[in-house]
Amino acid sequence: MDQALAQLHRPAVVIPRRGMVLVAALIATFMAAVESSIIATAMPTIVGDLGGFRLFSWVFAAYLLTMAVTVPIYGRLADIYGRKRVFFAGTGIFLVGTTLCGFARTMVVLIIFRAVQGIGAGAIQPIASTVIGDIYTPAERARVQGYLSSVFGVSAIIGPALGAFLVEHVHWALVFWVNLPIGALSIAMFAVYLPERVERRPHRIDYLGAVLLIVGVGAPMLALVQARGLDGASLALLVGLGVAALAALGVHEARAPEPMVPFALWRNRVIALANFGIFGTGSTMMAVSAFLPTYVQGVMGRGPGTAGLVLGCMSVSWMFASFAAGRLMIRTSYRLAAALGGVALVVGAAMLTWLQPSSGVAWPAAGSLVMGVGMGACNTAFLVSIQASVGWGERGVATGANMFMRMIGQSFGAALGGAILNFGVFRRVPDAADAVNRLLEPALRQGLGTAEIARLTGAVAASLHEVYLIATLIAALTFLVALGFPARLSPLRPAAAAPR
Repeated sequence: MDQALAQLHRPAVVIPRRGMVLVAALIATFMAAVESSIIATAMPTIVGDLGGFRLFSWVFAAYLLTMAVTVPIYGRLADIYGRKRVFFAGTGIFLVGTTLCGFARTMVVLIIFRAVQGIGAGAIQPIASTVIGDIYTPAERARVQGYLSSVFGVSAIIGPALGAFLVEHVHWALVFWVNLPIGALSIAMFAVYLPERVERRPHRIDYLGAVLLIVGVGAPMLALVQARGLDGASLALLVGLGVAALAALGVHEARAPEPMVPFALWRNRVIALANFGIFGTGSTMMAVSAFLPTYVQGVMGRGPGTAGLVLGCMSVSWMFASFAAGRLMIRTSYRLAAALGGVALVVGAAMLTWLQPSSGVAWPAAGSLVMGVGMGACNTAFLVSIQASVGWGERGVATGANMFMRMIGQSFGAALGGAILNFGVFRRVPDAADAVNRLLEPALRQGLGTAEIARLTGAVAASLHEVYLIATLIAALTFLVALGFPARLSPLRPAAAAPR
């Protein structure tokens, strides 16, 4: 116990101008985090311009899925080759994809470029979080990770408002290109302020593990998103391929000298619970946030600015909840902070299940606000608890694994929500695909008749109601996972000192 407590007060990795490195990490995190909120606000307009409503969820899923499967790869590479060079490579790929997205002229091309974005984005958030874990002690991380988590809140405030402004007054391509100067700034600041000396030793990159991971996650996700357009044999083949790849991955990683996915870390109770919890948190968030602007614009008939305002409420509360959770877990425990966040997720998602086409803006805004409290508390508690459970040599891969589970959760939430929405609309209005594209764009919506608008909004509203019901169930499971944490475990009371 004394040794464990002493570890908390040992000096962290000492570097000059540590605050500037923190700023660089916050900028990098903002760049990646703003993608979800700004794109969610712009998507109804993009669909109205490019068409392809049936591919709606793929714009989110392609980005999140490629980011998810590359997160643990980048985490392992960062432990081998150092944080800086891996961050530079990933951010460079992200900025290339970002540039290309603005030039897309069909939905399929946009989805391909979003996948390129995601391949690069897998390096940004986990390495920024890992750097913070390197230069601050466990007790400091609870406070500093609150800053890092609050960036998601700030990004979701700025993202919807900026996205709404750009699509209304300029062009939707700008929602992608605004990240170019931000990415350049983060690269420059890490290059200048983060000194790094990596110990040279032989390594064996687990390429097979990376391939199995991509297939194991990608194949079932493809089956989920495209379920309506595939026959039974194709669906069974994709699901079977995914299951076989994941089984092979488990066997392979147990024997690999430097596994891409360190399943051995999951034997740690805290790490396993935090990873399951972050999966549920990510699923709930995307099942709500990716489709809330669709409800506000498509069902309620409001403009992009209103949709951005509603989604921005989640960001405001997310930011303040992150700070509060960091302080709460220092004084109490990870479990209390995560459990309170879980309750907020359940309440917020449940509020959105009561949405009606005639509802005022205040109701979805309130639900979004409560959801943000849950996101801020859960994300901070789960990430800090994991980073306090491992040393420097495993922090990159442990952080990457946590980010991986969050991105897989977000991919799952976006894919599941999109599948439910597509199935629901098709079941209720089989001939509505092109009409729904027009419903989501205010300028084109005016060309639809009153009866047609009522028919389409009813179908979309009922389908999204089912999405929010599923989100509520996932949030409830996340709350139960949070209750599994050791009762008194906190940044000031490490696992070795806490009773089980």
